[in-house]
Amino acid sequence: MSQEHSLPVAGRARLVGAAADLVRRDRGAFVAMLALNVLAVGAGLVGPWLLGRIVNAVQNGAGVAAVDRLAVGVVLSAVVQLLLARWARLMGHRFGERTLARVRERFVDRATALPVSVVERAGTGDLTVRGTSDVGAVGTALRDAGPDLLVAGTQAPLILAAVFFLDPLLGVCGLAGLVGIRFATRWYLRRAPAAYLAEGAANSALAEELSATATGARTIEAFGLQERHIAAALEKIETSHRARTRTLHLRSVLFPSVDVSHVLPVVCVLLVGAPLLARDMVTLGAVVAAVLYLRQLAEPLGTILQWVEQLQSSGASFARVEGLGVRLDATGKALTASSAGGPGGGRPVGHRIELSGVHYAYDGTDDVVRGVDLVVRPGERLAVVGQSGAGKTTLSRLLAGIDAPRTGTVSVGGVPLIDLAPGVLRRQIVLVTQEHHVFAGTLRDNLLLAAPDATETGLIRALSAVGADWARRLPDGLDTELGARAHRPDGAQAQQLSLARVVLADPHTVVLDEATALLDPRTARRTERALAAVLAGRTVIAIAHRLHTAHDADRVAVMDGGRLTELGSHDELVAAGGTYAALWRSWHGDAAAPA
Repeated sequence: MSQEHSLPVAGRARLVGAAADLVRRDRGAFVAMLALNVLAVGAGLVGPWLLGRIVNAVQNGAGVAAVDRLAVGVVLSAVVQLLLARWARLMGHRFGERTLARVRERFVDRATALPVSVVERAGTGDLTVRGTSDVGAVGTALRDAGPDLLVAGTQAPLILAAVFFLDPLLGVCGLAGLVGIRFATRWYLRRAPAAYLAEGAANSALAEELSATATGARTIEAFGLQERHIAAALEKIETSHRARTRTLHLRSVLFPSVDVSHVLPVVCVLLVGAPLLARDMVTLGAVVAAVLYLRQLAEPLGTILQWVEQLQSSGASFARVEGLGVRLDATGKALTASSAGGPGGGRPVGHRIELSGVHYAYDGTDDVVRGVDLVVRPGERLAVVGQSGAGKTTLSRLLAGIDAPRTGTVSVGGVPLIDLAPGVLRRQIVLVTQEHHVFAGTLRDNLLLAAPDATETGLIRALSAVGADWARRLPDGLDTELGARAHRPDGAQAQQLSLARVVLADPHTVVLDEATALLDPRTARRTERALAAVLAGRTVIAIAHRLHTAHDADRVAVMDGGRLTELGSHDELVAAGGTYAALWRSWHGDAAAPA
C-alpha cells in the first residue's frame, strides 16, 4: 500500500487537541482521579518520614512507647495509602473505559463518513487494522497506562520534593543519579514515534494483502496466481518483521539503561550521606528516610519508563485512529471548513448537475474519460450507453462524487462535488451499482440503514416499489434474520434490497450503474418500471446495457472511447443513424431473436 493512498495520520497538534477534548468530556472523573492520587501519594510519603523519626528516636534513647506511637503512624499511613490508591485506580479504570467507548464511537462515525474512493484506494486492510489493533492499543493505554502513569507522575516529583525537604544536598545527589535515565529516554523518544508508525503501516499493508488474497481466492486459483500472491504476502511479512525488529531494538536499549539508573540515586545518597553523617551535617534518620524515599522512587520511575514504550505504540495507534478525523474529499485531500459545506463554503442551489471539461485517469494511466461536457437537468431521466470499456462506469462514479476528475469540474447546484462533505454529498446523489451487501441482522435492520426513522408501512412500501414480493413470504416478515446462518438472499433479492434502500433514502438524484443486472430480464423490466414510478420527479441517471432503459429515458448519452459522442432522445439518435442507432439495431435484433 503506497503512502500516497494510505489513510491520513494525525499530527501532534491534533493529537493534543483530541486528548484534551476527551479529558474535557469527563473532567469530573479526571479531577477526582487526580485528587485521589495526590492524597494517596501524600499518605505514602508519611511512612519513610516516620521511619526516619524512629531511627533518630532510638539513636537519642527514646522509650518504647514513643517508638510504638511512630510505628502505629507508619501502619496507618500505609493503610490510608492503600485505600486511596485502590479508589484512585478504580476511578481511573472507569474513566478509561468511558473514554475508550467515545473513541470507538467516534472511529465508527468517521469511518462511515469517509469517501468511498478514499477507502478503495487505501484498502480495507488499513481501515480494519485501525479499527481493531490500533483501537485496542488505545484502549490499553486509557484503561491501564493512563491510571498507572497518573499515579506515577504524581508520586515521582513529590518523592523528590520530600528528599529535598529532608536535606537539599541529599536531594541533589538523588537527582544527579537520575541523569542517565534522561539521556536514555531522550535517545529512545527521538526514534520511537517514526518506528511505531512504520510498524503500524506495515501491519496494515500485510492485512490488506491477506484480505485481498482471501477475497479473490477463487480467481487466484483459476488463473494460477498462487505463487505470485504468496510471494507478495511473504514480502509484506518480511517488511512487517523488519519494522517489529526495529521497535524491539529500541526497547532492548531503553530497559537495561533504566534498570541501572534505578540504583544510582540510592548509591549516590549513601556515598555522600556517610561523610555528611560523620561530620554531623545530617542525621542518620534523614539518610535512612532519603534512601527509603529513593527506593520508593524506583517504582514510579519504573512504571513511567515501562509505559513509555507502550505509550509510543499507543501514541502511534492514536495518531492512526485520530487520522480519520481529517475530513477528506474524493481525491483524498483534506477539506477546509469552507469547502466542507460550512459557513462561507456555500451549499448547492437546486439540483442541476453539470460536467465541464472532465478528464479522469486511474493512477497515472491514460485517461478513461476525456473532455466530457454534460448538463443533467433536474428531474430528467438520462441513460448512458456504450460498448464495454467506453467509460460508462467511470462516468457514473464521477457523477456520484465517488471519484474526482483529474481536470475539469463536476458540480451540483453550482457547487463542485469535490467541495462537498460526504454527508452533504450523500443527501444529494446516491449511486447504486451491481455490487451490493446484505448486512448481518434482520431485514428491518438492513432497510433502516437508509432511513432510521422509517415506519413499518414505509419499509413495506419500499420493498413493494422494487418488486421484492419475496419479502412477504419470509417466516418472520421484516424481523427475519438475514445472513450466512439464517435466510440468505440470492443475488436478485439482495439487489432488490439495495434498491429498496434507495427508495427509503429519497435522494434527489439516483445514479443506477447496471443496478438490475443480476435480475432476469422480466423481473428487471418490472423492477425498473416500479422504481421509475417511485423516482418520478427526481433525476435518474441509468448506466445500462439493456437498451430498453434508453428507450424509456428522456435523453440518451452515448460514450465511446471515454468521450461523449452523442446526446439526444432515443428517437433523435435512432434517426441520426450513428453509434446509438447501431447499438439499438443490434440489441433489438438480439432481443427479438427466439431463445
